[in-house]
Order: sequence, then C-alpha cells, then structure tokens
Amino acid sequence: MPDKTNTPSELHYGFGETAIGTALVAVSDVGIASILFGDGPARLLRELTEAFPEAKLVRDQTAVDQALGTVSEGVDDPRKPTDLTLDIRGTDAQRAIWAALREIPPGETRTYGQIAKALPMAITAQEVGAACAANVHALAIPCHRVIKADGTISGYRWGVARKRRLLAMEASA
Repeated sequence: MPDKTNTPSELHYGFGETAIGTALVAVSDVGIASILFGDGPARLLRELTEAFPEAKLVRDQTAVDQALGTVSEGVDDPRKPTDLTLDIRGTDAQRAIWAALREIPPGETRTYGQIAKALPMAITAQEVGAACAANVHALAIPCHRVIKADGTISGYRWGVARKRRLLAMEASA
C-alpha cells in the first residue's frame, strides 16, 4: 500500500475497458497515483478507497481519459513505450523494488530473489513479494514480470489468470 503519511489529498478517477478487464486510473496533482485492473468498477473503487483512505475521491472521466488510453494501448502492445507520469508513494525499500521492476523489459521475467539480490540494500525475496502485493500501479510497475524461483507463476494482486495473460501477451508481442 502507498505510504499513508504521504497520501494525496484528492484523487480524480475514472474507468475504462481493456483487453484484460476493467481498468481504474486515479490521478493526483503529481501524476498517476493508481492503475488497477479487475472485473468491474465497484470492486476497483473499493480497492482504491482501501489504498487511499485519507484521499477525497472524485469521479472525473475527463481527467483520466488520456491516461486510460495509454494504459489500454500498453495492454494491447506491451512493447510500446508509455509516457506516464507516476505519483509513486511508498517506503524507501518499496520504491527501490518498484524501480527495479520497471527495468525488466517486456517479455522477460525475474524471480523475487533475483530482484532482491540486484538491489543495493538488504532486501529479501519476501520483501519483494510484499512490495509487489502493495503495488497500485499495474503495468506501469510491472510486478506481473516477477515469478517464483522454480519458474512458476505465483500470486498477483489482480489475479493469477490476468498475470498469465499479460505474460503471454508480452511473449507474443
């Protein structure tokens, strides 16, 4: 979850449909504070509310339409670079892990342990897993590219089936 001591005061959000389900994008005055995927708006709005309990949430489709379009394009063509300004809030360890995840190219994966070992601070594979679970920037911080040490696909905040689909789409792009 984002660092609650540094929560944006107001988020504008909206919904769109993508090839992997409904997307919710929320923006702050800094940038995109959240990109969530699911099977419908109600659950996504609950997830946003849980992630940012102190923020005032304002449904504002116009404010997020461009970002939603970019997210949808990123789903359809995972190798296409996206130019998204993110509002990333978290602990120093989470931010370091998320930065490492952003370096994984589309179509490639890393294990939780590989990510942990590559960081300049003492981080465990379990902490990498916890940071992935706390990630509220689906696709933009590609935690779907992290797999278990034995090569199997494990949990994903937005569902293992969605993670498998994203990895398959990236592999075939």
